Amino acid sequence: MDASEVLEESLQNMSIQDAETQVMNEQEINDLMNSVIDWGDSEGVSNEEIEADDSEEEDYVPRICIRLGGALQAPPCIDNLPVIDASETVHDIPDVEPPSVTLPTLQQPGFPDTLEVMTEDDLIGKRASITYEDCLRQLATLLVLPVQKCPYTCDVSKMECQCRPPFEVSITRRGTASIMEWTCLVGHTVWRWSSQPTLRYGMLAGDFMLASNILLSGSNYAKVSLLFQFMNMGMVDRSSFFTIQDTYGVDTVKEFWEERRAEALNRLKDRDVVIVADGRMDSPGHCAQYCTYTAMENESREIISVIIVDKRETGRNSVIMEREAFVRTVDTLLNEVKLVEVCTDAHVQISALMNKGKYKDLGLQHSLDMWHGAKNLAKRIHAASQVKGQSSLSSWLKDIVNHFWWCCKTADSYQEFLELWLGLLHHVTNEHRWVLGSCQHADLESGGTQQWLERGSMAHEALKSIVSGGLMRSTNI
Repeated sequence: MDASEVLEESLQNMSIQDAETQVMNEQEINDLMNSVIDWGDSEGVSNEEIEADDSEEEDYVPRICIRLGGALQAPPCIDNLPVIDASETVHDIPDVEPPSVTLPTLQQPGFPDTLEVMTEDDLIGKRASITYEDCLRQLATLLVLPVQKCPYTCDVSKMECQCRPPFEVSITRRGTASIMEWTCLVGHTVWRWSSQPTLRYGMLAGDFMLASNILLSGSNYAKVSLLFQFMNMGMVDRSSFFTIQDTYGVDTVKEFWEERRAEALNRLKDRDVVIVADGRMDSPGHCAQYCTYTAMENESREIISVIIVDKRETGRNSVIMEREAFVRTVDTLLNEVKLVEVCTDAHVQISALMNKGKYKDLGLQHSLDMWHGAKNLAKRIHAASQVKGQSSLSSWLKDIVNHFWWCCKTADSYQEFLELWLGLLHHVTNEHRWVLGSCQHADLESGGTQQWLERGSMAHEALKSIVSGGLMRSTNI
C-alpha cells in the first residue's frame, strides 16, 4: 500500500462530525457573538492596578479588552491527522532517459530589449522579491551570453573589438534596483541588465511602487528607510519619494476618496444614518499637532467622513482638537444625510456637546460604543465598592461587566436590552424568577461560594443606581 492509499484510508475513517469541526471560518471567528471580555491574569481588583485613563475621566482599576473568537471551541489538534512514515512513501518516477538536446549555435548578438512599463497592467500586481547580490553574481558567472565576441565597433575607424568571453561582471545599486553590467577586457560594455523595468523618464518601477505604497499604506518614509538600511537594501531617494508623492500620489488619492465618498453618501440618501466616530492624534500626549477624526456608517461599515484639524486652528490648544473635529464632522454630515445617532468613546467634551445645545434640539442621539460602555460601567462599580458598607460589589464587578457585554451582543433592540440588563438586579439577590421575567442561565448548583447581595442593602441600592441611572443618560449604558 503506497502513501496515497494510506492517507485516503485514514481520511475515510474520520467521521463527518469531526471533519466539520475542523473547518474554521475567519468570519465566524471575528463575529461579535463569539467575542468575550478578556480580563487578563488578575483574579481581583487592587489599588496597585489603578491606571490613569483620559484626563477627563475618573481613575479606574480593571484591565479589560475584547478577545474575538473567545466563545468558540478550541480548533481541532493537528496531531490527530494521520502520520505517514518515510518508509511508506513511494516515488513513482519512470526510469526514462531524458531526450538529448542539441544546443543551438550562439548567434551574434541576441540580447532582449529593456523592459518598459507602457500601461498600468505592466506594473500593477506584478510579483517582486528580495534578491541578494551574491546570488545574482553566482547566476551571472554561470550565464553564457549569446555573443561570441564583444559587439563594440569604433564609430571612426569602424574597427570591431576582438575580445571574447568570458566577460567581467559588475553589480551596482541604483535606488531599489540592481544593475548588472558585462564588460570586455578593454572596458567596452557588452550588455547591461536591470532588475526592474523602467517607466517614463527612466524612473525605476520599484522606486515608484515603493514610494506610492508607503503613502497608501499609511507608513512613514523615515521608518521604512531605516528598515531598508538595517537590511542593507537599496532605498528610493528621499527627494524622489516626495516628488512621486506630490506629483502622482496626493491628488490621485483625494480624487479617489471624493468619488467613493460621493457614492456612499448617495446610497445613504434616503435612510436613517448611524455613525461610529473617533479621533486619532498624530503623536501621544498634549504635544499632538494634528487630529484625524473618522466617521464610519454603522450598517455598511463604510468610511463617510475624514476630518483633519491642525492645532494652529484651535489656538494651539491640542486638548480641544477632537471636540473641534467632532463638530465639523457632525455639521457636515447633517447637511448631507439624515443623521439620527452618533456613537463615540467616553469623551467628556463630546458628551457635553450632545447633552445640550443644537444637537439635543435636533434629536440627535448620542451613545457609547460597547467597549467604552463596559469600561465606564466597571469604573463606576469599582468606585462604589470603595464606599464603606458596599465592598461586596467588588466580587460582582467582572460578572456584571460580562453580563453587560452579553446583553449588548444578544439584544436585537433597545427594549430587549433593557429586559436582559435590568434582570441583573434580581440575579444578584439570588432571585432568578420574577413577575416579568427570569434569568436565562442554567440552574445554579446549591452550596456555591457566590456572595449574594441583600435586597435593599447599601450595596444593592448602589448597584441599582448605577444600572438604572445609566439608562437615563444619552450614553445608553
